[in-house]
This record gives sequence, C-alpha cells and structure tokens, in this order.
Amino acid sequence: METMSARAFTPAEVLGLRAEFPYFAAHDLSESAPAYLDAAATSQRPAAVLDAERHFLETSNAAVHRGTSGAVGAATEAFEGARAAVAAFVGASTPEQIVWAENATDALNIVALGIGEANAGLGGAGSERFLLEAGDEILVTEAEHHANLIPWQRLAAKTGATFRFIPVREDGTWTLDDARAALTPRTKIFAFAHVSNVTGFVAPVAELVELARSVGALTVLDACQSVPHIPVDFSALGVDFAAFSGHKMLGPNGIGVLYGRPEALAALPPARTGGSAITRVTMETAEFMPPPLRFEPGTQPVSQVVGLGAAVAFLEQADLARAAAREHELVERLVAGIIETPGLRLLGPADSTQRIALTAVSVAGVHAHDVGQFLDEQGVLVRVGHHCAQPLHRALGITSSTRASVHLTTTEDEVDRFLDALRGAQRYFGAEVSA
Repeated sequence: METMSARAFTPAEVLGLRAEFPYFAAHDLSESAPAYLDAAATSQRPAAVLDAERHFLETSNAAVHRGTSGAVGAATEAFEGARAAVAAFVGASTPEQIVWAENATDALNIVALGIGEANAGLGGAGSERFLLEAGDEILVTEAEHHANLIPWQRLAAKTGATFRFIPVREDGTWTLDDARAALTPRTKIFAFAHVSNVTGFVAPVAELVELARSVGALTVLDACQSVPHIPVDFSALGVDFAAFSGHKMLGPNGIGVLYGRPEALAALPPARTGGSAITRVTMETAEFMPPPLRFEPGTQPVSQVVGLGAAVAFLEQADLARAAAREHELVERLVAGIIETPGLRLLGPADSTQRIALTAVSVAGVHAHDVGQFLDEQGVLVRVGHHCAQPLHRALGITSSTRASVHLTTTEDEVDRFLDALRGAQRYFGAEVSA
C-alpha cells in the first residue's frame, strides 16, 4: 500500500504516544502489565479524547439545534465542528455528507432500511434508483461481518430481490476477478468490507467501485477496520455509502458514522423518523430536513460526537500514514511468527502487504476459547470467537479463531508476548506439532 512509503514511528515515538493514553500509563509500570492486542474490537482512548468529552459535559452541555440561547449555540458549534473535522478526515467534500449514527452497524442499517422504504415516497429526487423487486440482486462477500450481511439478507427478503455472495478462497480472501464474475446487470447493491476483521485483507475499493458502476450498482463500504489505520478518501474511492465506528478509532462508544455521496444521501429515504429531522408536520403528513439532519431524529449523542472530533484531531496530529507504516512492521512480525510455528494456521493472506492491522490464527487441536483463556492468564488480551463472521469461519472449516490486532500504540514486545503465548498454549494443551 502506498502508505507504507511513509517513515514508520520509532519505538521511542510509540512509547511517547502510549504515555498519552491513561490506560497504558496506568498499566505499563505494573509487573503484570497486559499486552493489549484487541484494538480491532475497541481501541483505547488518549487523554485528549477523554478530556474533550468531559470538558464539554462539564462546561458546555446543552441540546443542539434546539432553541436560540447562547448555550445551545455553543453546543451546536462544537457538535457541527466535529462533523466538519470527521468529514475532512475521510475525504468528504462537505460536512453534510456525514451522518451521525449509534455505531457502524446502525449506520449500515440506516442505508438498508432506507432503501427498503423507497416505495413509500419519502426519498428525494432520484429515490427510484433504490427500488428493488424480484430479479434484482444484492451482492456481498462471504467474508462480511454480520453487520454488513444481515441487513442485506433482510432487505432481499423484504423486497423479493435475490441475495448473492462472492465465495472466499482457501485463505479467506476474494479477488477483483471474483467480483467481476459475480456482478451482473441485475446487481443493484454491492456491499463489502474495506478490510476484513478476520483476515485483515484489504479490498481494492476503487477498482471494485468502477466495476459496480459499470453495471449500475450502488456500493456500500464497511470501513470499520480501515479508517482507524490508514488514510482514507471516500470521495476519491467513489463509494456511494461508507460506515465506520468511533470506538475503533480512539473515540467514544455509542457514536458511528455514515458517509454518503451528496446525491445518494439526498435520494435515500429516512427509515427512522421523529423530532428534529423534519421541516413541517401536519396530522396527515410530514416533510423532512435535507441530509444529514433528516437521518438524525431525536436527541443527539453530543458529547460522543465531540469526543470523536478530538480523536480525529489526535490521529491527524500523530500522522496516520506514519502510524500505518509502523503497524505494517508489526503485522509482518505477527505473520512471520505464525507461519514459522508448526500447528498454527494463519487466516488470510500470507503476503503481509495485502493485509493491515490484524492477524487471526487457528491453533491445531485447541479450541480458540481455550487459547484465549491461556493467553489471558499470560496477560495477553486478544479476541477469540467467530468475530461476528460465522460464514467466513465456516468456509474456512473452523468455528472460531484467535485474533491479535495492533494500533499506533502497539509495541514489538506485545507482539512477541502474543507469539510466545500461542506457543505456550500449544505446549500446555499438548498440541505441539513437529516441524
């Protein structure tokens, strides 16, 4: 990836970054300091993010977009300032392309449920593009997180469209040629992950968008595992919609983001309705605000939004391209250590240039939950299970795996502790394999 041309953080710079995170400051001096390798599930937060949210709540808390008081004005300015910051961070041309959601799952459901309302007359100009009927096709991949799978299954069932998927190969990946073969003139929606949360595989988004456009299909991108780790420009990639979560990118829980092209958002019907999303209401009808407010009914997660704005500022100041280069070095170390150990099966590409941020592994003869418990006793914190990707694990012939994920604060020592603990688990459970 082109971000690998950036100069990676030095170990000393990583330690300097860790000092800005209260979690690491509290644990690193302990003799039993944990190796935190679960950023793909939830990242730790720097003090700047915690302080921004706390400061807002202590000094500026008020209902945004409601009333004319100075307090409301100040709160709204902070709220919309964060929207502008996030928009710039992901390459949106205007802040109005950013819709706040509860999380990425919620953001993806906003799109799927909205498309399901296309025949209700609530969409803007061009909403007929979202109409689905028998014979139309919704395409995903077998590698998707359930959040980018189940909403499309349900949409197909509701509309009569055909639900199809691109099968994964032996290593859990799929290719541009696989997508080319699966896309047809009947494909109306193509939803896929920028980066797999199991294999770390990086999809060629721009090329896939071009293929989808050639058959008239909308593209929906799950960007949860890309936005926190590499510079992303959604406008340049050309996707119609994209979703990501705050809690994976050093931000608060309870805040997610839906990005949309202006025309796509303007046409998308709002599936959830209520106060603050409307312009005029009678006892018979309602008229809706333009995006993004039409998709944000009810009381907003204001302090979480402010915290996410602070997380974006932290990532920008840290230099995400240099962080990506550093994380690539750590992933290379993980991949090499797994491949050279008999009895460990790496899920995803062996070529570390095709993946980012994480590795998942299956330990021959040992259930992932047992591996996870052993690692936990060694102070190595990882994710075990199916990672909300049951079809992918099933395709790989396993039910679960052990995943280690890195972020800009991860050290070589943490990676080595994970690899040593995996080998220790093999010995403990009598599952060592001779070379």
